[in-house]
Amino acid sequence: MKLGIVGLPNVGKSTLFNAITNAGAEAANYPFCTIDPNVGIVPVPDKRLDALSEMYHPKKVTPAVVEFVDIAGLVRGASKGEGLGNKFLSHIRQVDAVVHVVRCFENDNIIHVEGSIDPGRDIETVNLELILSDLEILDRRIDKTAKLAKGDKKYLLEIQFLERLKEHLEKGLPARTAECLEEEREFLLSLDLLSAKPVIYAANMDESGFAGDYHLNPRYKAVSEIAEGERSRLIPICARMEEEISGMEDEEKTLFLSELGLPESGLDRLIGACYTLLGLISFLTAGAPEVRAWTIKSGTKAPQAAGKIHSDFERGFIRAEVIHFDDLIACGSMASAKEKGLVRSEGKDYVMRDGDVVLFRFNV
Repeated sequence: MKLGIVGLPNVGKSTLFNAITNAGAEAANYPFCTIDPNVGIVPVPDKRLDALSEMYHPKKVTPAVVEFVDIAGLVRGASKGEGLGNKFLSHIRQVDAVVHVVRCFENDNIIHVEGSIDPGRDIETVNLELILSDLEILDRRIDKTAKLAKGDKKYLLEIQFLERLKEHLEKGLPARTAECLEEEREFLLSLDLLSAKPVIYAANMDESGFAGDYHLNPRYKAVSEIAEGERSRLIPICARMEEEISGMEDEEKTLFLSELGLPESGLDRLIGACYTLLGLISFLTAGAPEVRAWTIKSGTKAPQAAGKIHSDFERGFIRAEVIHFDDLIACGSMASAKEKGLVRSEGKDYVMRDGDVVLFRFNV
């Protein structure tokens, strides 16, 4: 899973990136500090791995990972090459989802590229540049499809959808909010439009705005209304606080979050929101050599899940021996679970569930 952290300059993108990756990306008070994207690999927090590790005492524990990409700040005119626009657009095209950091804090020492703090305007600026880039792509696609339609009428429906989508974009609305039939949705995703990418808005507040009931923060409320209208995800965050937390030991971090009344860090909430947004789940494999989490799409069948481990597992798939994590922990051991008949033998049509602990049988 690759997530692109985007937004206008000086909204806290690199500060947030540093906090969640400990990668030490440069964060400075001037536009275009981030030119080439910084990349950080972050393990997905999963307490189930700790429990399985206590049970199996493996030589190795391997969590699932998320790749965060800190992309250069965007300014008006990026779709026409202003600032680092072309680089921004090419980098965002490579990610699975977008974490759009929106500035919701005042700080006279940190210059805002537009001269004032206005989350709604900032979101509109970024969305508009993505939409303008998408319109160029759509125009080329419509011209190409119109030529094909002259010799094959099956392309007429495609043109109708493309033109309807173009009208939607011309209203300043991102492609992800377009009303589509199921088959049209698949076609829309195949177009690789920037504004079709799923978005999580990260409302970046200062400590005072984040403390207490942040829902009453008017800037947070402005972002919340936009996210709700788009059916996008939203998480409140304080990048400076996350940066402070990132340097703490686990016990100190837990105590700090507890004092703030937070059940988990911003990173944990962000990754959880990304999993939900992209429809992802994790299954687990466990044994003495290794305990490991694997990320798959919800709805993935057993052979394709096996293929995540190795292509031979999918090609020679025989069956999957499956038990849910909760049942395994309740039994205390795999041997006990088998005695109680809780380990199931599943075939090629089995749809994987989040938290399945699996042993794949295969033959090639």
